[in-house]
Amino acid sequence: MTARLLGLAFASADALVEIDAKGSVAFALGAGPSPGQDVGALWTGKPLLDFLHEGAGAVETLLATKPGGRSPATQILIRVGTDRVRRASLRAFILPQLAPAISCSISYEGPAIALADVETPPLSDAEGFLAQAACIVEGAPGLSLAFLDIRGLECLGGEVADKVYRRIEATLQSAAAQGSSAAQITPERFAVLRPSGDTRDLAAEIVEAGRAEGVDLGAESFVSSVPKGADTLCVLRAMRFAIEGCLKDDGLANPQVAFSDSLKRTFRDAEAFRSVVKSREFQVHYQPIVHLASRSVHHFEALARFNSNNNGPANAIRMAEELDLIESFDLAVAEKVLKRMRAPGAGLLKMAINVSGSSLGDDTYVEQLLHMTAGSPAERKRLIVEVTETSALADIEAANRRLAALRETGIKVCIDDFGSGAASYDYLRKLTVDAVKIDGSLVRDLETDELGRDLLRNIVELCRSMKLETIAEMIETEGVVTELKALGVEYGQGWLFGRAEAEPRTQLASAAPVRRRGAVEAWG
Repeated sequence: MTARLLGLAFASADALVEIDAKGSVAFALGAGPSPGQDVGALWTGKPLLDFLHEGAGAVETLLATKPGGRSPATQILIRVGTDRVRRASLRAFILPQLAPAISCSISYEGPAIALADVETPPLSDAEGFLAQAACIVEGAPGLSLAFLDIRGLECLGGEVADKVYRRIEATLQSAAAQGSSAAQITPERFAVLRPSGDTRDLAAEIVEAGRAEGVDLGAESFVSSVPKGADTLCVLRAMRFAIEGCLKDDGLANPQVAFSDSLKRTFRDAEAFRSVVKSREFQVHYQPIVHLASRSVHHFEALARFNSNNNGPANAIRMAEELDLIESFDLAVAEKVLKRMRAPGAGLLKMAINVSGSSLGDDTYVEQLLHMTAGSPAERKRLIVEVTETSALADIEAANRRLAALRETGIKVCIDDFGSGAASYDYLRKLTVDAVKIDGSLVRDLETDELGRDLLRNIVELCRSMKLETIAEMIETEGVVTELKALGVEYGQGWLFGRAEAEPRTQLASAAPVRRRGAVEAWG
């Protein structure tokens, strides 16, 4: 009893309950949700979740994770009679003297209110739903992804529509894990991430909710379980694929099948990518970057190629970034490039390697690259790191500190694909770099695109004022070279000067200008 009293004092709560392995209240101490009630007499011997009107999914998840310290507060609604509830916050912790029982402290917030006055959290949109799912999936004991198609909503209007939608929101959120993981994906399709043990028929409840407002709705549900112990990032990627499929013009006939298939495919592709990186079963080709005034090769960009991927590496790279596999790949590319730079006859070749924004999320990439080049400080002066925008930098200031560590050793830093994304100018403003590579979309049609020419001129002037070198990519005609030189661009890359080859070619081939007719199968 002393330990329990200490637990109650430690929690600074109105009530303390202990939950056994089956989720039932083994012991309760303190005040009940109504004045004068004894929580011990009211709840002991019964499942805790039976007393919750809202928040059951969140509490179930919390209890299953076996909190080490005191958990963050979880908001719940406790039933007070048949038509009233009381808001409260619940925290879980384990007292060493009482382990393995889980203790929960409950703090009441305000008086009991009528159930009709409870505000239901609004449904999310697709992006909001995926963001919530990212917080819920990890560590959850058992979840399922349910899609509901609701017919008859398009005919509603005015006050009736508002009432029906409020009932739909309340129904879905009551079943949602952590009480808020439900969304309206399309006008007729809804999604909810719910505890897998919840066997309620949501489609039937939606139909009944419509009848309560005098509306005849049709509803159909599709449910797919999230495998226990599944890789969280794989689950989220498969979930995104299924939801993006729902948003397409023709939608998805069977979203649960799409989710299951995508999950299997993601697991398979992730394992295949890990295997390729571990065994180094990919190639690195080298495309020349040329000094436009002299036409001499200045350095080469290292571009990875995957023989087994007929669609090129873009999809594999996006997958690797989403599944947190890209750092090991970026380092594997750097390893191969450094090996080529050290090969007999390499001379003083200069190389540019790409690094994803994801790889700059911690110190590992920079530490490993500096370790790889520690034996040859002069080698670092022949290396350029191009920061790609395929995955945005989560913490630009931290990334800048890491890039500064590279620059201090002589490694140059370049912003890749400048102008292609919304983050470009933010990168230029907050990252200290040596060069900017201008995206090919601004270069390719320079001879005919007057607006693009003006935009490129402003970029070049901005870079010149910041003392940054400029590199234009996707150069395919002599006319574009003339325009770029007039604008002050110093270096260029493109099929006019040479495609990526297995061996770096320092002497340019004199070939006729060529227009590309497809995507280069390369990472870069």
